[in-house]
Amino acid sequence: MTNIHEKTVILGTEYDDLLRTKLRNALKRLGVKDLSHNWGVGGSQEIETLEVQVGSERVIVEAETYVGLSIRGPAELVDQIREMVNDEISGSN
Repeated sequence: MTNIHEKTVILGTEYDDLLRTKLRNALKRLGVKDLSHNWGVGGSQEIETLEVQVGSERVIVEAETYVGLSIRGPAELVDQIREMVNDEISGSN
């Protein structure tokens, strides 16, 4: 069940290595702790899921074929991560 204060944002395509690097950099700056990492294939779909902890909050990062690279978690934290990634991509960081 999803909490009403939780949101999901698709950052871009799941195969964008630069985007994945920028997301990883943003998470490192936040001091994340890895909790779990899973990968699976079902037919033509591939999904990679990473669960991390930022302070006392949990964030789910997923890369799924035909869906993209997404982050899910507390709305304010998801917005902060998205902004950090966008700043890195635009070079304003």
